[in-house]
Amino acid sequence: MFRGATKVTLDAKGRLAIPTRYRDRLATRCDGQLVATVDKDYCLLIYPFPDWEEIERKLVRLPSLNKQARRLQRLMVGYATELDLDGHGRILLPKELREFAGLDRQAVLIGQGNKFELWDEVRWNEKRDAWLGEEDEVDLPAELESLSL
Repeated sequence: MFRGATKVTLDAKGRLAIPTRYRDRLATRCDGQLVATVDKDYCLLIYPFPDWEEIERKLVRLPSLNKQARRLQRLMVGYATELDLDGHGRILLPKELREFAGLDRQAVLIGQGNKFELWDEVRWNEKRDAWLGEEDEVDLPAELESLSL
């Protein structure tokens, strides 16, 4: 499980050092093999390779004549890039992915259970503050109505 928010820095080559507390889990779960892809919120999603394969199978099974399904396939599968942790626990993020997410130097890595979200720090702070400021008048989906926190 990946949880928590961590401020991280990308170096001049676009490498990101995965926080130490996640490295053992990544070594065990996927031998340091990851997949990064894009998200509609303009962040990156980073999956351990086995978890990505499961997501990818679901994506390619979506009906190809459905316009929204095709868009999701084109974005998520089309941008999916395999990454390997190097000996220093870093991954090299391709320029195309960094540009999509607006990543320069300062970023935030957000644990989301089976994956990470990687956000530009300024964009993350803006989105987070907007979400926190939203009114609670929106109806919850049925799946969330019975959730007790």
